[in-house]
Amino acid sequence: MNTGHDAQLLGAYALGALDEREVRAVEEHVAACTRCAGELAELRQLHDALGEVPPEAMLDGPPDGGDLLLQRTLRQVRAERGGQERKRRFAVGVAAAAVAAAFLGGGVIVGQQSAPDAPEVVALPPGTRTSSGTDAATGASMTATVKPAAGWVRISTDIKGIPAGQKCRIMVVGKDGTRAEAGSWLVSPAGERDGTKLDGAALVPPDQVAAVEVENFDGKTFVSVPV
Repeated sequence: MNTGHDAQLLGAYALGALDEREVRAVEEHVAACTRCAGELAELRQLHDALGEVPPEAMLDGPPDGGDLLLQRTLRQVRAERGGQERKRRFAVGVAAAAVAAAFLGGGVIVGQQSAPDAPEVVALPPGTRTSSGTDAATGASMTATVKPAAGWVRISTDIKGIPAGQKCRIMVVGKDGTRAEAGSWLVSPAGERDGTKLDGAALVPPDQVAAVEVENFDGKTFVSVPV
C-alpha cells in the first residue's frame, strides 16, 4: 500500500483509526518523508488539544451554527454507521474535518465557533526567524521563515526568479555544514512568473540552522539565505 502524501490518512493514524496494514504503510512513509513527519507531529498536538471526539457528536452533531464542514462530515458518517470499515471512515472523516477547521481557518473545532468577523491571529513559536535574500548571479530571491519545533524545524518559503522546468529542492543548512531536504517541486510557468510559496520540515535542531537554500537536482544553488 502506497500512502503518498495523504493528510486524511495522517489524521486517521493520529487518532488510531487505521488497521494494521495501513499503520505499517503510514509509518514506513513518514520515516522517509520529513514533510509528513512534521505534519504528523502537528496532528498529534491537535489530537491532544481536542481530546477524543465525544460519542454524542456522532449522534447529534455539533451545536446549531457550528462549522458546516464538520456538520456535513458528521451527517455523512451517521448515515454510514455500522461495520468496522464504516467506523474507520467516521474517524477519517472527523480527522479531515478537524484538520480543515484547525489549519484552514475554519474557526471551529468540534462545534466551538469564533466570531466570524474576527481576524485570524497566528502566534508564531518563540525563536521564529525570517530572512530574505537575492542571488546576484541567478536573480533568484527567497524569503524564508524558520519555525522551531521539538528537535526539528518547520520551513515556510516564498521563492521567485527560478526558470520553469527546473526540478528544485529546499535545503536547510546546519552550522556544521550538514544539509537536510525540506521539500522539492517542479517549477511551473506560473511559478516562474509569479513565484512559488512552499512549506516543509527538516530534521535540523532549531539552534543549529545556519541558512536555507534552493538548489536544483544537479546541485546548482539558485539562492541561499542566512537565518
